[in-house]
Amino acid sequence: MADRLRNATSPYLLQHAGNPVDWWPWGDAAFAEARRRDVPVLLSVGYSACHWCHVMAHESFEDPATAGLMNDHLVAIKVDREERPDVDAVYMTATQAMTGQGGWPMTVFLTPDREPFYCGTYFPRDYFKRLVLGIADAWQEDRAGVIDRARQIAAALAESASPSSRRGRQGRAGQGRAGQGQAGQGQAGQGQAGQGKAGQEPVAGAGVGLAGLDVTSTAAMTGAIIPPGLCESAVARLAERYDARAGGFGGAPKFPPSTVLEFLLRHSERPDTEATGQSGTPVRALAMAAGTAQAMARGGIYDQIGGGFARYSVDADWVVPHFEKMLYDNAQLARVYAHLWRRGGSDLARRIAQETCDWMISDLATGEGGFASALDADSDGAEGAFYVWTPGQLADALGVDDGNYAAQIFAVTPAGTFEHGHSVLQLPVDPADPERHQRIRAALLAARASRVRPARDDKVVAAWNGLAIAALAETGLLLDRPQYVEAAMAAAELLVRVHLSGDRLARTSRDGTVGPSAGVLEDYACVADGLVALSGATGQGRWVTLAGRLLDTALDRFRDSDGFYDTADDGEQLIYRPADQADGPTPSGTFAVAGALLSYSALTGSARHRQAAADALAGIADIAIRYPQAAGWGLAVAEALLAGPAEIAIVGPPGDQRTRDLHLAAAMAAPPGAVIALGDGAVGPALAVPGGGSGEPGIPLLAGRGLVNGQPAAYVCREFSCLMPVTTPEQLLALLRP
Repeated sequence: MADRLRNATSPYLLQHAGNPVDWWPWGDAAFAEARRRDVPVLLSVGYSACHWCHVMAHESFEDPATAGLMNDHLVAIKVDREERPDVDAVYMTATQAMTGQGGWPMTVFLTPDREPFYCGTYFPRDYFKRLVLGIADAWQEDRAGVIDRARQIAAALAESASPSSRRGRQGRAGQGRAGQGQAGQGQAGQGQAGQGKAGQEPVAGAGVGLAGLDVTSTAAMTGAIIPPGLCESAVARLAERYDARAGGFGGAPKFPPSTVLEFLLRHSERPDTEATGQSGTPVRALAMAAGTAQAMARGGIYDQIGGGFARYSVDADWVVPHFEKMLYDNAQLARVYAHLWRRGGSDLARRIAQETCDWMISDLATGEGGFASALDADSDGAEGAFYVWTPGQLADALGVDDGNYAAQIFAVTPAGTFEHGHSVLQLPVDPADPERHQRIRAALLAARASRVRPARDDKVVAAWNGLAIAALAETGLLLDRPQYVEAAMAAAELLVRVHLSGDRLARTSRDGTVGPSAGVLEDYACVADGLVALSGATGQGRWVTLAGRLLDTALDRFRDSDGFYDTADDGEQLIYRPADQADGPTPSGTFAVAGALLSYSALTGSARHRQAAADALAGIADIAIRYPQAAGWGLAVAEALLAGPAEIAIVGPPGDQRTRDLHLAAAMAAPPGAVIALGDGAVGPALAVPGGGSGEPGIPLLAGRGLVNGQPAAYVCREFSCLMPVTTPEQLLALLRP
């Protein structure tokens, strides 16, 4: 049996390299082999931190008898969904359409022409063995019927796949647990919870604020794209599903609504007036964002001693998580909590933002400078074993007195909140003795270090590193933590050094070796967005230049007259070209590229990129009206577009404290989606910026923006029309938040 996975750059594929299953990686060779042998294909899709993927692997793929059936009757292909999100998206759409649900592991039977005819998620071993035999019998005895069914399914998927055809269709958008439903003609087992998507079928002085700028062109552009009252209506729809008692939206399982929280925070900064007929929505938006953020931060979904958020909560109260920790969740949430602290000064929000960034750097940073994808849910053969405690374990680690105190503040009970008398640590209220709390946290963290740690998927995903770069750059600036900005810089350098070839991005790398998969739209968009944020924190114009190159590739290769696709026009041809506007656990490629294009246009004055950003939001109303939880990032970008966004140029000598004070004031008071350009005040053609040599590219927003009477200055602009410059943080705050 060939060992075809042994050289994979995906840890998930490497986990299966030693199986008795004769696995093939995704590619033409596997389907050619299926045609040669005249057998169907089994496509098994998962990821390394997926608990139920491990369960099915242990039960079936490591079992010689089950593997023998698979090898005899099928060509088996193993895919890491994080490495090939396009393959995952195509066949998850089929799975959801055929079964009414989705999740991982995803189990799909295909013809040698890659067309699906039977879909499911996790199957217990005995059922799976019968299923393999049943599929083999159907292939031999009803070949024409199987192929006809597969072609019909593929044709229906392709017909509904373009960006324009996906707009206006009400989708089944949810965040439900996979499993407990029909998979093809059989009963599926319990699968990894999937986060569903929508769109499936079944200057006038220091006292003058931004309102003093001419916004005629902005209003003309946005009016046709963002219907009046859309964002207010989305807030109202979200309020209908808001859990006022426990935070979040809907019931169990609950996922961190990262993109929605960012939208709510941006909307909360609007004046609360009756001008739109929707008075009260900014106040309501802030209450929902703050309530959800606090509930998550105090619940078991947050690691109360090590920092960082788990993937989701299996209950409605955020008590018991599914324990895997993903880079993309924590990057987005660090940014959200930093923005929440900026919005209202919450000490809890500041602490969670800082601890989450610290956790990303301590637990996910790779030796090459990037960030690993995830930590597993399991350790020492059990889910959550690394994280849960009994009262006795607390006493053993801390002594009786501190153990009892820890059990009280962390809600650890003899009965337990998890399994077998174990509890997930929570922090319902801040302890009265913060010094004792911190001492106990440190002691428990040290004691936990002796446990078997969860496995780490050390694959570097471009898009998720882009999210981390943005979060670390912004949080580092806001919280005055230069080590965060340095970590963001290291990740950006890795992406340039390893992932970038010309103007094209590779999706993944591992140990400094580039992976085989081409970047998808979210990679270009999220990396570009991260680079813009990094430039705003460092003043290095080269990151803006690189962001522009990536965005031009996105415009040239991922867009046609219908809109944006998730794969490039010269990429591998699947049974259809995926294009999904709706957010999942991360911003959709379309909404992410809209935000990056808008920010880039604000720094460069490019009307082409600004128009492309507005065009990318063309389908937002259809999703936001029906299911605003799947339009969070699009709505956040809409708020930025409606707000301008503000363009803030800070100029002054890099070592001057006055420059640093203006820079921090700009970050603290930045309106929704605002961009920051930092320069040294030189107004010559080189547009010198801090951190760059003579060849450092300039940022157009800085052109002509010089010192004022020899002093560092701030310029507040909108579409490159600027108010009079100011020279003190107080004057700048008055301009940005009149």
